[in-house]
Amino acid sequence: MSLLKVVSVQKPRQIAARILKERLLEGKYTENLLESELARHPLSAVDRGLCQELVYGVARWQAALDWLIDRKTGGRTQKPLLRILLQLGLYQMFWLDRIPNHAVVNETVELAKQSGLGPQAGFVNAVLRAYTRERAETDQLVAELRINEPALGLSHPEWLYQRWLARWGAESTVRLMAWNNAPPPTYARVNSLKTDPAKLAAQWEGEGVKASPCHWDWAPEGLVFQLVSHPPLAGLRSFQEGLFYIQDPSTLLAVHELDPKPGETVLDLCAAPGGKTTLIAQRMQNQGRIIAQDIQPERLDLVRENCQRLGVNCVELEAIPANSQLDAQIAQSDRVLVDAPCSNTGVMRRRVDLRWRIRPEEIERLRTTQLELLRHAAAHLKPGGTLVYSTCSLEPEENEAVVNDFLSAQAGFTLASQRQLLPFADGVDGAFVARLTRS
Repeated sequence: MSLLKVVSVQKPRQIAARILKERLLEGKYTENLLESELARHPLSAVDRGLCQELVYGVARWQAALDWLIDRKTGGRTQKPLLRILLQLGLYQMFWLDRIPNHAVVNETVELAKQSGLGPQAGFVNAVLRAYTRERAETDQLVAELRINEPALGLSHPEWLYQRWLARWGAESTVRLMAWNNAPPPTYARVNSLKTDPAKLAAQWEGEGVKASPCHWDWAPEGLVFQLVSHPPLAGLRSFQEGLFYIQDPSTLLAVHELDPKPGETVLDLCAAPGGKTTLIAQRMQNQGRIIAQDIQPERLDLVRENCQRLGVNCVELEAIPANSQLDAQIAQSDRVLVDAPCSNTGVMRRRVDLRWRIRPEEIERLRTTQLELLRHAAAHLKPGGTLVYSTCSLEPEENEAVVNDFLSAQAGFTLASQRQLLPFADGVDGAFVARLTRS
C-alpha cells in the first residue's frame, strides 16, 4: 500500500479519535465538535461518512464497548486516548461489516503510533487480535448481553432503562433503545412560501438529491420528504435559496395543533432555532404577526438567519422579559406556542451524548421552568385563544404532570387534546403536545 493510501485511510480515524478525546476531556458536545472538525479538515464524501459513523457510533455504544475492553484488561484503567483507540477498533470490528478485521487491527495500531502511543501499540494489537480469534464467540456474547442485561448490551444508563421498563415493559423499551442507537434519517420540510413539492423535487434531481415523500396524519403529503441520499446540504442551491428546512416530522405536530391562521397574532416562546416559527409563518402565508421569543436571547440570531433564508417576513424577535411585564399587543395573542426546554429523551438518537449527560434530578428541575413558561404564555393569550405546550420528552413529569399542574393553578383554561408520539409506536422521534383553550 502506498503512503498516500495509508494517509487517506488514517485521516478520518485520526479526526474521530481527536473528537472523541476532546469530548471526553472537555465535556463538549459531540455534534458540535464533529461539525467544527469537518469544517477545518474537509474530507471526501466517503471519508466524511466514515468519520461521522465512528464518532457517533463510539459515543452511542461506549458502555458496550467498554464492557468488551474490560473483558480483556481485567477492568484496569487506560489512558483516555488509549481507551478511545480501543473503542474505535472494536466498534469497527463488531458494529461495522465493511472493514476486514486484519485492516482494523493494523489501522488502529498505526493510529496509536501516530498519536504518540507507540509503547502501547503492542497492547492495542494484543487486545484487538484476541478478539479477531474469538469473533464468533464474542458476537454470541454480545447478543446474549442484549437479552440478559439490556441496558448494558444496548448501551444506556441503567436508571433510564428501569424508568422506561416500568412504564412500557421490556419489548417496547428494548425497541426504544435500539431506535436511539440507529442513525436518524434526514427529513426536509418544503417551504411553500417559495416553492411547491413538484418544483423542489425537480430541482433536487438536478442537484443529486434522492428524496422520498412522506406523510403522517399531522403532516400532509407534499410537506415532508425523507432525503435518502444527498451532497452536503449547505452547498445546495435549493438550500441556499430557502426552498426547504431540515426538520424531524415529530416537531410538526405542535404547529398542527396550534393551527395558526393568516392575519392572526401568534406568540412563539422558546423559538430558536426557528423550525416551528417558520412553519407557523408558512401556515399563516406570511400574513399576520409572529412574536418569537427565547429564554436565551443570543439564540434568536438563529431564528433571524432562518427567517431570512426562508423568506419569512412576519416575525418579530424579542427576549423573554425578565420581569414578566406584559406588552399590551402581545397580551392579545390569538395563539401561543410553548415549546419548552426539556430533558430531550424523545430525540436521543439525534443527541448522542444525551444519555450519558442526563440525570434523574434534572427531569424534576426542568418542571419549574416549564410551568413558569406556561404561566408566562397564559398571560399573553386573549380569551378564546389557543395555547399549545410541547416538548421532545418522553417523561410524564415534564408532559402530562406539567399540564395538570398548570390547569390546577390557572383558572379559565381547558385541556382540548394531548398526544404523545413514541418512537417505537409512531416511527418518529418522541414528542408531547397538549392543546389548551382559554374560555
